[in-house]
Amino acid sequence: MVEVNITGTNAITYPHLNIWDWTIGMYLFLGGLTAGVMIIASLLQLREKPITSTGDRARACSLGPILSFLMINVGMFFVFIDITRKINAFWFYLHFNPTSPMSWGAWGVGIIIPLTFIWGIASLEDKHLPFIAKWKVLVDIFHKFLLYRLVLARINLSLGIFLGIYTGILLSFFVARPLWNNALLPILFMVSGLSAGAALLIIIAKDNGEKLYLTKIDVGLIAAEIIVILLFFASQLTSTAPHVAAIAPFFTRGFYFPFWIATFLIGIFLPIAFVMDIIKISLSRTEYVKFPIFRMHLSAWFVVIGSFIIRQAFVYVGQLSSILDITNRW
Repeated sequence: MVEVNITGTNAITYPHLNIWDWTIGMYLFLGGLTAGVMIIASLLQLREKPITSTGDRARACSLGPILSFLMINVGMFFVFIDITRKINAFWFYLHFNPTSPMSWGAWGVGIIIPLTFIWGIASLEDKHLPFIAKWKVLVDIFHKFLLYRLVLARINLSLGIFLGIYTGILLSFFVARPLWNNALLPILFMVSGLSAGAALLIIIAKDNGEKLYLTKIDVGLIAAEIIVILLFFASQLTSTAPHVAAIAPFFTRGFYFPFWIATFLIGIFLPIAFVMDIIKISLSRTEYVKFPIFRMHLSAWFVVIGSFIIRQAFVYVGQLSSILDITNRW
């Protein structure tokens, strides 16, 4: 990545350079969310033991794949909004640069979109066929790839891992941005995406046993996310002066309060507090009162919101400092 610093003040001689805004943060959020759903849904499909209270197929296995297809397309829509010259987007697919993370991402997403679509149609159940009956091509895809559902799950598991890591690599390759240039950022985005993906599957799950199973997974992922966040900031503090200065907005300038409140209170502590007693319920129990189900849903929504805030915060704060800016040392 190459960064050009312009210090001129003449708006005609030095035109305004657009920076990444909320649309890129939304793309990274939806990309991580898609990756999390792809990984968890594929692992559940490959799992032989049912996770529902009734022994039926989990909704995460049947609707998770098609949900992945929809979300990655919405994410690409936000990227398209950010592009100034829309037609230039096609140049990504006319050339492949192995040293460019954007080139890898463009081709990777180009492969993920059709494969998640086929996987999503093949993962539907017979009861869903009336909804796609009017489109013969979709019915043909369902019958043709139904027997290859597990093969598609393995492929999409690998693609989900690629997508989850890529959302962090896209930023970490910017050497000129010390907040982004950290090897732990892809891991942080991956764990955050997995946690948000599990939370979204909790929301769409119909069976209470499935909700409980995914809630237990999500609590473990939240714990892992706490560790990675702390390691990330510890690595920044023990690095060079620009890296130390890059995390200053998280602790000063009035930014620390909304970030830490939103990330840890909304995205981590409250979700765990809501469900810590619920995850002790045995899967054999089929009667669930409405309040625990409501708390599982509320906890899941908080996790999704927290994942969104992390992406937006890193996109904006990362652009407040550069490798040459060491004047505001924390």
